[in-house]
Amino acid sequence: MTENYKKNPDKIAKLTKEQHRVTQENGTEQPFSNEFNDHNSQGLYVDIVSGEPLFSSNDKFDSGCGWPSFTQPLETNNIIEEFDDSHGMRRTEVRSKYGDSHLGHVFPDGPKEATGLRYCINSSALEFIPLTQLEQRGYTSYLALFEKE
Repeated sequence: MTENYKKNPDKIAKLTKEQHRVTQENGTEQPFSNEFNDHNSQGLYVDIVSGEPLFSSNDKFDSGCGWPSFTQPLETNNIIEEFDDSHGMRRTEVRSKYGDSHLGHVFPDGPKEATGLRYCINSSALEFIPLTQLEQRGYTSYLALFEKE
């Protein structure tokens, strides 16, 4: 299914100025004033450019940092981690593999009971697919993640 995910020029052309700045120019949105920081609905967070699945609401937590935070990626193959020494800091940048979108950074200060990692992600790089739309939007294989045990 990964062959369906690619950097889509039509989607890039439709990005807002902020979405373009974040995903295509390695920008960072303002903390606490972004779409998904306080978002708690069930579903998937996908790359706004390629549609590749990146994170599940099941792995989202409130880190208090002002950006959506996740303990792990949904599909590790859809995430690329690269060293980033911009702005006088030593960090690990997180990019989408197929969309090549800048997503944010990963830090080793996440919940210890989970992975110990905090994927700090810009809302502007994400599209949220609600649980009720997973099937119609082509993400049927992820429905099982939300089934009650």
